[in-house]
Amino acid sequence: MAGIEDVAKLAGVSTATVSRALSGKDHVSAKAQAKVMAAAAELGYTASHSAYTLATGRNRNIGVVMPYLDRWFFSAILQETDSKLIEHGYDLTLYNLSGGDARRSKIFNEFLPRKRVDAVLTVAVRPSSAELEALNQLKKPIIGVGGTIPGAKTLALDDIKAGRLATEHLISLGHVKIANIGESPFSDREFNQPNLRRLGYLEALESAGIEARKIWQVQTDYTVMDAYRVAKQLLGDPHNRPTAVFCNSDEMAFGTIMAAKDLGLRVPLDISVIGIDNHDMSEFYGLTTIDQRVREQGSIAAQMLLDLLDDKEFETRGNVEETIEWPPRLLIRSSTAHVSSSSR
Repeated sequence: MAGIEDVAKLAGVSTATVSRALSGKDHVSAKAQAKVMAAAAELGYTASHSAYTLATGRNRNIGVVMPYLDRWFFSAILQETDSKLIEHGYDLTLYNLSGGDARRSKIFNEFLPRKRVDAVLTVAVRPSSAELEALNQLKKPIIGVGGTIPGAKTLALDDIKAGRLATEHLISLGHVKIANIGESPFSDREFNQPNLRRLGYLEALESAGIEARKIWQVQTDYTVMDAYRVAKQLLGDPHNRPTAVFCNSDEMAFGTIMAAKDLGLRVPLDISVIGIDNHDMSEFYGLTTIDQRVREQGSIAAQMLLDLLDDKEFETRGNVEETIEWPPRLLIRSSTAHVSSSSR
């Protein structure tokens, strides 16, 4: 089996240069770096992980913390994050918070402080001041996705703006009977996302002078089936049926479209439907949506974390609060149309 000396001999450099080149350290010319990488590949040499850790103090491993694993948004973020980290030679350790407060405490107080992760990416999770301080004490960079984290850098969709944009699109099509299907505010203790998206809906109605009727503001979870259940009740009311529905997620919009069709309603002739996400199945449903480019968020968040790991000033500066707003984009398909004269 080839060793570091064999790589150094083939590349025509010292073993110290080989060590620096393979560990990503500075002070190695591009030419020397290329020679070392080519020699290592030819000889099938892989640097010892333990030796790398001793030399650099890093494990090339990132901890990713999520509240769920079985929802499309989180799996899409995870897929792109993993790809970006692998591309840069990093492993990923996933921590799932779905086990409740005891599990969360164990993850933040026991697992993340261990030296096996170099940095932390949180998705729709807001670390408390104590949790963040513990990571700062260990000089671990942290990047968040999903909302502002006091004391850390985050990438966040403006949920109020997204809700407002979706509702304004329906208003621009002449709709005034507009419902909102959202999630219970108690389901998101981290960033209050359901209330923020509904607030955008209410702001748009108020600006247009349209009554916001309580009966048209219903709550469900983010699943297709539960949205189908509540949408069937909402759309089946012959006296209080809206002409358009803004759903807080695409999956809820899918359930709404299926409920409408089962009731014999035509989408979009009888009922317009818009969601938020641009889920992989949105085009199949012809769903108009607010595209938040989920996978791109995952890729950019991972790159932001890698940049912090390469930032030589981080050791003395630590994590600094900064929220980068992720702009919502309206993506129009066939599920929304001008309100028909018979529905006014």
